[in-house]
Amino acid sequence: MDPEEQALPRREISLLVVSAFFTMIGFYLLLSVVPLYTERAGGGSTGAGLATAVFMLATVLAQVQMPRMLVRFGYRAILAAGTLFLGLPAFVYLLATEVPSILAVTLFRGAGFGVAIVVLAALVVEFAPPERRGEALGWLGVALTLPAVFGSALGVWMVERAGFVPVFAIGGAAPLFGFLFALAIRDPAPDRQEERSGGFLSGLGRGPLLRVFLIFASCTLAAGVFVTFLPLAEPGSGLFSATTALLSYGLASTLGRFWAGRFSDRNGPHRLLVPALLSAALGMTALSVGGAYLLLGGLLFGGGFGVLQSATLILVMSRVSKGEYGLGSTLWNVAFDGGIGLGAFAFGFVVGGMGFSAAFLLSGALMLAALVLVSLDHARRPA
Repeated sequence: MDPEEQALPRREISLLVVSAFFTMIGFYLLLSVVPLYTERAGGGSTGAGLATAVFMLATVLAQVQMPRMLVRFGYRAILAAGTLFLGLPAFVYLLATEVPSILAVTLFRGAGFGVAIVVLAALVVEFAPPERRGEALGWLGVALTLPAVFGSALGVWMVERAGFVPVFAIGGAAPLFGFLFALAIRDPAPDRQEERSGGFLSGLGRGPLLRVFLIFASCTLAAGVFVTFLPLAEPGSGLFSATTALLSYGLASTLGRFWAGRFSDRNGPHRLLVPALLSAALGMTALSVGGAYLLLGGLLFGGGFGVLQSATLILVMSRVSKGEYGLGSTLWNVAFDGGIGLGAFAFGFVVGGMGFSAAFLLSGALMLAALVLVSLDHARRPA
């Protein structure tokens, strides 16, 4: 059947896309700002990495509970709660001036983000017909990554010109709009199979799911290095600065994710894994050079990362049953957020001991190593 013959449910997809868009503004606007805020509060580069790591740790701890939570509370209630927990605590940053209090606020926001992001992906797969799944996930990808086009760069730019107060105010308010749209989304009843699926650890025990998880995590580790340490390595707002590189990264990631969704509906997602990893690795290598290569690095890494996001999400969802969409979304999102957090935390020590360029190069090497997993996954695919 031609993919165009199955219509997407416009109301549900539109509400999800808008809710995701506002939720991700709150995420991306503060993604590079909170580490910067922590550094200036006395945390140094290690504290900056710890801020991202704490956020992602809370995110992952919330996410691994999601397959069973969805059965108990339903999609809409958890999505609404997640947007509230992401947004409201951000206002408290205005009162948090010490590293421990900043990290405490970050924990609450991370938990809220974790539950919201899992529900968004699971709901799109619930609503979209299988023949249009890649396209629907592509639209969700636009909503999830478009704020990265301006969010991270805008946050750093605003801090340099107006301070932290307006950034935290906007970062707290945006997810509250996502909350309002979440309330209007139809709430499908999760399949009871979700409760019997064994949860997150059981999913990791399946070879086909574990391979995709690790392939994607290799790139999200690099993303954690990118968003956390590039503003510290290349401060300012000129043409060849972290602000411009973050902008090019966000634009390339958004376009790559949408294009990859449409491509995957017609040709399958497997063909995208190798070029996406190579592009992202070359991008991190360019960042290690710095200067005029920052813009190129942002484009190459962002494009590869965006393509890999769509390709791996479609692969994961194709390898779980209909009753396990929550599990599939959980696995993918843990790879995303856990990878970013681990990358920020672990490479904080690399930066401290070897410098920023070494951290960028090593993270690129990890993605090249993941090509072995792609080859293994291809070899074990059913004929």
